[in-house]
Amino acid sequence: MSNVTLVTTFFLSGLPHPPSLDTMLFAIFLVIYILTVLGNLLILMVIRVDSHLHTPMYYFLTNLSFIDMWFSTVTVPKMLMTLVSPEGGAISFYSCLAQFYSFHFLGSTECFLYTVMSYDRYLAISYPLRYSSMMSRRVCALLAAGTWLTGSLHSAVQTSLIFHLPYCGPSQIQHYFCDGPPILKLACADTSAIEMVIFVNIGVVASGCFLLISLSYVSIVCSILRIRTSEGRHRAFQTCASHCIVVLCFFVPCVFIYLRPGSRDAVDAVVTVFYTVLTPLLNPVVYTLRNKEVKKALVKLKDKAASSQ
Repeated sequence: MSNVTLVTTFFLSGLPHPPSLDTMLFAIFLVIYILTVLGNLLILMVIRVDSHLHTPMYYFLTNLSFIDMWFSTVTVPKMLMTLVSPEGGAISFYSCLAQFYSFHFLGSTECFLYTVMSYDRYLAISYPLRYSSMMSRRVCALLAAGTWLTGSLHSAVQTSLIFHLPYCGPSQIQHYFCDGPPILKLACADTSAIEMVIFVNIGVVASGCFLLISLSYVSIVCSILRIRTSEGRHRAFQTCASHCIVVLCFFVPCVFIYLRPGSRDAVDAVVTVFYTVLTPLLNPVVYTLRNKEVKKALVKLKDKAASSQ
């Protein structure tokens, strides 16, 4: 290996598409990115200024909005650069490492956070009288910190496994950001053992989180059916429906990308758009348009801003 020149710069191929669509795709993804950042910033601001939203559910939602804002920022700007110019896909080895780590850190943290949010909804609906004591500020802070720490460790394991391998060419990554499957194809060493470890690692996390979320919602549905008033049942179902929509949009593409045998570069890149670009945009839409409390807070914020002028 001493005479082999290692790759110092990778080149991202970008999203597969006809070149004639460059301008249109750039405009679409730029608008989506701006709306994602502004939408999640708006949620953070509304929850911060409205004391009625200082509850565990919205505490976790601020964490989710913060993650989604950066989750999109890790991948979309670089994708836009590949649409603007062929040289825009160039990325140094260590920048690729940083992007990979950040992407999986935020993605796995979001995965754990969805699990915590489902547990929070389970407690709120199943134990309404004891909920405030069971979900104290200290408990919420510990749960949130646990998701960030576990996400960091999970990403660190994958990053160390992938980027300690030698890469001596080719340097073309068939994707619009640095992700595991397309990077491993460029390694100058046997990657079968590492692929299996990563598969098991992601599989345990994804399936474990999804199982816990499913158990929470089965318990929630049982609790909802015991609510006597139709208005109470409707409100409980509406609160959980928002969370379920977002969870499915996040988990289904992830399972398709990472937990199926084989990999098709073009298909993977298109499917990845769903949870890297669309899900971060979907969260503020779902949690504002389908949530009466957030809509009331937005109206109050708007009226307050109008009166101050």
